[in-house]
Amino acid sequence: MDNFTWWRDGVIYQIYPRSFADGNNDGIGDLPGIIEHLDYIADLGVSAIWLSPFYPTPDKDFGYDISDYTDVDPRFGTLQDFERLVGEAHRRGIRVIVDLVLNHTSDQHAWFQESKSSRDNPRADWYIWKDTIPNNWQAVFGGPAWTYVPERNQYYYHMFLPEQPDVNWRNPEVGRAILDVVRFWLERGVDGFRLDVFNVYFKDGEFRSNPSAFGLRAFERQKHIYDGDRPEMIPLLQELRALLDSYPERYAVGETFLSTPEKITSYVGDDRLHAAFNFEFTHAPFHPAALLRHIQNSERVEREHGSWPTYVLSNHDVYRPASRHGRGEDDARVKVMTALLLTQRGTPFLYYGEELGMREISLSRKEILDPPGQKYWPFYKGRDGCRSPMQWTDGVNAGFSMVKPWLPVHPNYLKRNVAAQQADPASMLNFTRGLLRLRREHPALQRGEFVLAGESRKHLAYLRRLAGETILVALNFSDRPLRIDLPRDLTVQAWKLLLSTHRAESPDLSTGGLELHPYEACLLQTS
Repeated sequence: MDNFTWWRDGVIYQIYPRSFADGNNDGIGDLPGIIEHLDYIADLGVSAIWLSPFYPTPDKDFGYDISDYTDVDPRFGTLQDFERLVGEAHRRGIRVIVDLVLNHTSDQHAWFQESKSSRDNPRADWYIWKDTIPNNWQAVFGGPAWTYVPERNQYYYHMFLPEQPDVNWRNPEVGRAILDVVRFWLERGVDGFRLDVFNVYFKDGEFRSNPSAFGLRAFERQKHIYDGDRPEMIPLLQELRALLDSYPERYAVGETFLSTPEKITSYVGDDRLHAAFNFEFTHAPFHPAALLRHIQNSERVEREHGSWPTYVLSNHDVYRPASRHGRGEDDARVKVMTALLLTQRGTPFLYYGEELGMREISLSRKEILDPPGQKYWPFYKGRDGCRSPMQWTDGVNAGFSMVKPWLPVHPNYLKRNVAAQQADPASMLNFTRGLLRLRREHPALQRGEFVLAGESRKHLAYLRRLAGETILVALNFSDRPLRIDLPRDLTVQAWKLLLSTHRAESPDLSTGGLELHPYEACLLQTS
């Protein structure tokens, strides 16, 4: 396809490796398991996979506490397995993005072990050390952000768990070492990086206390002015982008911590990141007006700043959208939201199992593994619910593993699984595949302009236009039939049905509008 750019025009599929497929039957997903299912991913029709961390880790934060940046945890496989995965993915036309957690390491990382041993070792200044606690900063997962180490008679800073000390990005040696990590993975064929909480790499040089704010948890009771978003980030991103640009078609997307559209734009550009996540859809209700506000805000920011939008319904930290928006096991509302996600002007990210409408698992307190879930239960039950094993079949443990998985499989796997949905033309899986196919085939759905064609409390209709092609997307958010009136210039044209949750033939719009079934998602094309 002319001018196709894989990260801009395609769809990126996130895999949480320990939950996707268990290749060696130890209860934990791994890289060989992913390799075994690359044909499924290729058939799905995404352009890239994003792998959550697979590096050696003590698992205090399930992979986001890395003890070695340049190896693979034995539970996930070997470095040779990773290289084989990249090769097999590329052979199928799938790019590979890896997660890089560069704000902090594990406290078991060799860097920190040396740093904490004394005040005069070669890495003594590779982390953030203070003689006394200098400010009121709090840790995201609860408690003070400063922990005492007797060996140095000092405190070190950690934005997350005490087992996740923040590195000192103000030390040039740290920056050089971390950019060497980036080169290491680029040399192994990695196509891009997802940067975990990248905008908090630098902290205020004077370590000033944050002002107060209203919130329930201690971290939320501060305005986070001084523990992130420092101006030193921009030169670093420029250096990182120059490194990426020295390799062909490489990409970086950032997880903007406590993001806003305005904050995102400051980090994205030709000499900065390619993109940064916008999480507004993950908090939005099932209501067209609220969703439209987020879309129009993204469109406005893109026009003003030129930053390419991203759209996300879920990830490894977010309550699954099928549980947020669905009613029981009914996928009608879930299909509406999936159609909305995959027809936006911007890069959609699809979390594993989202194509099946996988639901949250429910856990008792003693079953919760996630640190914030353990700490804040029952007010917050953590992120385990969205990390349950992929549901492949109705066999043992949903075909994920022959032994007990690290997290329970959802009980609905007997009916909600890949094998069953592949055989059902009306399934969530086949509906998602249809949307992905249309997005691949129609540049108008990739980068065509977004034009609002109508909205109310119950529906949303918009056009995607590019190079003489127009696609109308009509979504009914109501459980009742609905007629939507359309601009006259649309009703006098002939429309071809591309995809619908309810109909098989093209509708007649000559009456001035479109009749939608309850919770119908409908895509029409004219040229």
